[in-house]
Amino acid sequence: MTQRTVLDAPDMKRATTRIAHEIIESNKGSDDLVLLGIPRRGVPLARRLAEQIAAISVPEKVGELAGSLDITMYRDDLRSGAYRAPEPTAIPAGGIDSKTVVLVDDVLFSGRTIRAALDALSDLGRPAKVRLAVLVDRGHRDLPIRADHVGKNLPTSSSERVNVSLAEIDGEDLVAISGGRD
Repeated sequence: MTQRTVLDAPDMKRATTRIAHEIIESNKGSDDLVLLGIPRRGVPLARRLAEQIAAISVPEKVGELAGSLDITMYRDDLRSGAYRAPEPTAIPAGGIDSKTVVLVDDVLFSGRTIRAALDALSDLGRPAKVRLAVLVDRGHRDLPIRADHVGKNLPTSSSERVNVSLAEIDGEDLVAISGGRD
């Protein structure tokens, strides 16, 4: 199957830097900010954003900004056989109550992953605000969910697949499209 590269490593770096600046601007700083990555690829993206935000605003806060939010048991496709082993949820020491929580994921598609993340988040506390940051928004929503911070809007056909590779997991940074057109 052929792949077409959409973002290479420098493009991804620019996109995450822009998202980090947008998050700081919309939050009016990094106070009371928590980034929660959705496994798998949302977790390293949240860490990257936390490092960039800390470098811009408060370097000593880098360890307090990022965590992970496992949504496995909140997914609506558990009975379809798409089961994946749960991963740990790691909430930064300050918790999420009365904070601005930014959910971070690699690709926004149907919106079902984010719906599950919102359900999981509500079981952990009560944030003041919840925002969504994604590296790629490819459209095709099943649910009325919209990202607040997007690295790349990427119109695709429903038969195409967006493949995100991250150095922390896959050994390289790359976003590519594979599959055919409808």
